[in-house]
Amino acid sequence: MDGQTSAAAEWEVARALMRVLGPSWTDDIAAGRRAVLDTYTPLLAKASTEDFTVVRDIAYGPHTRHRLDVYRPTASTAPDGPTRAPAPVVVFVHGGGFVRGDMNANTQIYGNVPRYFARHGCVAVNVEYRLAPEATFPGGAQDVALAMRWVREHIAGYAGEGGADLSRILLIGHSAGGSHVASYLCDPRVRPAAPEVAGAVLISARLRADVLPDNPNAPGVIAYYGEDAARYEADAPMAHVDAMPVPVMTVVAEFENPHLDTYALEFCHRLAKRDAHAPRFIQVHDHNHTSVVAHLDTGDDSLGREILQFLHEINPSP
Repeated sequence: MDGQTSAAAEWEVARALMRVLGPSWTDDIAAGRRAVLDTYTPLLAKASTEDFTVVRDIAYGPHTRHRLDVYRPTASTAPDGPTRAPAPVVVFVHGGGFVRGDMNANTQIYGNVPRYFARHGCVAVNVEYRLAPEATFPGGAQDVALAMRWVREHIAGYAGEGGADLSRILLIGHSAGGSHVASYLCDPRVRPAAPEVAGAVLISARLRADVLPDNPNAPGVIAYYGEDAARYEADAPMAHVDAMPVPVMTVVAEFENPHLDTYALEFCHRLAKRDAHAPRFIQVHDHNHTSVVAHLDTGDDSLGREILQFLHEINPSP
């Protein structure tokens, strides 16, 4: 068995483990998350580090958590070689239930997300942001806005010889990060006067603020959105979906945290009614709320290829 065949067999085994874990995902989400990290971290560690370069811990604002990492393809692996055309930009905002999480949760995750896109010819940015209760609503969305301003002003200096194509910026948010991304794009208290991105991907995003008994992140919702539940409807992204200014791809896992998949469907339904056509919606089979992003860059291309196709369709390169 050659190296490529062996790697494919390993990620197939990992995906099979996620399929087995799936039906019991909501029984103990914390234990399930640990199992996902234990499965994917060593698998990701085997991936080549020769296809990209990374500059770490760049400040985009004054807070200690206003930091980001920039990944770009190496000249030898860029799609057009050393004289490649300006690259599309992919910006990733991690999750963590509003009160926890890091752009580098460990040595591999969530850096696996931007490095996947760097391998595929993009300049990719991994964003850190402030957490609740220090930064309450709309602090996370404000940090996304601050990071996007940095990207637009500075990413060309990190993109290499070909540069960065600011007309092709894709913003991706996972879980709470997806909530911050959606608020940044739609909420009139935060959104820029004109869109700063070409499109967005909301992965397992919290689009409604709920404190239902089966919501494992209800304490995080309270920490971020506050104690006044009467404000949840108006402050959560769902209230502002009609203001979404760019194409959106909405993603959920087959084995999702409670209610997040139904909120995603509602979000898509509202966009479909507004636009008279359905936005792109993907349910990633066999995966759960954590593995839906942890599997990227393992060779399991079930989601990555869909996002790349979306990126190139919303604003095709010349």
